[in-house]
Amino acid sequence: MRSLGFSMIAAVALALPATADEVSVFAAASLKTALDQIAASYEQATGDEIVISYAGSNALARQIIQGAPADIFISANPGWMDEVEKAGLLAEGTRRDLLGNTLVLIAHDDPPRTEATPQLTPQFDLAGMLGTGKLAMAMVDSVPAGQYGKAALESLGLWDSVAASVAQADNVRAALSLVALGEAPFGIVYATDAKAEDRVHVIATFPDDSYPPAIYPAAMLNNAADQADRDFFDALTGADAAKIFAAQGFRVLN
Repeated sequence: MRSLGFSMIAAVALALPATADEVSVFAAASLKTALDQIAASYEQATGDEIVISYAGSNALARQIIQGAPADIFISANPGWMDEVEKAGLLAEGTRRDLLGNTLVLIAHDDPPRTEATPQLTPQFDLAGMLGTGKLAMAMVDSVPAGQYGKAALESLGLWDSVAASVAQADNVRAALSLVALGEAPFGIVYATDAKAEDRVHVIATFPDDSYPPAIYPAAMLNNAADQADRDFFDALTGADAAKIFAAQGFRVLN
């Protein structure tokens, strides 16, 4: 059963003393468009303030482990959540798989005049398409979108031919910006990132079995000490949040 929607939370809040609380969220950069909308709706309904720090999941996990104060962590892959859990920083019993995503190849130039979006295969001439241009990706050894992208290209036998042309960015939204601004002709991002940026278009998708499932686990942290933290965490799996996530192209898991 899903948790309370924003309207129900607002009704409950009206019956409580009018005190505003702050909830600190560390979230993967690819969540920004959807999570900003969810936070804005929640703030309007409850009066609480949702403060969100976006970055690559690797950077956020390391900051949490080093003592950065946060109430909720949403990672773009299970591995970095595992690291935070190993450090004993997750609130017991709160970890859950929240969302799923997929990888796409994007371009900055005019979209092709076809309705069909091809799937990358080992025969796809990505190196030839790049020429002397760059392929924008999140950091391939540490940021989930970059790790997934490298794994997919390796699975398809394309990595060796394009590795020297990869322009690595701190997170997937930074890679998206490189393509949106025309600084790189092509990039590998999540489908949700491409949907959020009008200046790029999807030119190909990746086979689902070419990279590990892109799963977003969420959890409360030990620092989460008040009801506002718990309420917003519950709202992330509510019906209203699910609609926003789905509208941005995420697969809602919880």
